[in-house]
Amino acid sequence: MLELGVKTLISYLLGALLGSLLLGRLKGVDIREQGSGNAGGTNALRTQGWAFAIGVIVIDVGKALLAVGWLPGANLPFVGIDPSLDRGWLQAACAAAVVVGHVYPVWYEFRGGKGAATLIGAVAVLAPKALVPVAVVWLACVMLTGYVGLGTMLGAASLPAYFALARPGDTALLAFGLVMVAFVVYTHRANLARMRAGNENRARRLWLLRPR
Repeated sequence: MLELGVKTLISYLLGALLGSLLLGRLKGVDIREQGSGNAGGTNALRTQGWAFAIGVIVIDVGKALLAVGWLPGANLPFVGIDPSLDRGWLQAACAAAVVVGHVYPVWYEFRGGKGAATLIGAVAVLAPKALVPVAVVWLACVMLTGYVGLGTMLGAASLPAYFALARPGDTALLAFGLVMVAFVVYTHRANLARMRAGNENRARRLWLLRPR
């Protein structure tokens, strides 16, 4: 239990290092005060441009790769490796923690992003082939509706479906997928409210059905 608790906490703290705010400090901006007020990659792109957004994504994906790909197998001082701890559940716990840390970062007054890029990094370690249906669903949704947030939610929803079909019996992975769907929908609740009100921004460059 010590290994599970310590590594889950470290994963959360890694997640709480937000690319947009780290790079924003170097640039002298806080993107939470601009655009949608979100500290994620989409708002970084809209307010600061491509170069800044790419840097944000590299950091936000990279911390998930570290938390899920390296940390669960690391032999940490004074912690060690617990032979009774299921590695799959440990990876799933670290993956969930790094996403939660991104959304609710202790270093930044618990005001973070929505976790999409960090979730992609986690899935890239847990089940890289699952990124294919996620990308297909996301792109199809954005091209048909123009809503990036809706595409993110539906893309996340494809995860447990894929896990159930491609990795039957992997309870930890399925549980992770189901928890992440609920969490991503919750973090996008403001997007849902704006969609219902008809004032949600749309990705017009990708939206095929936009008014001419």
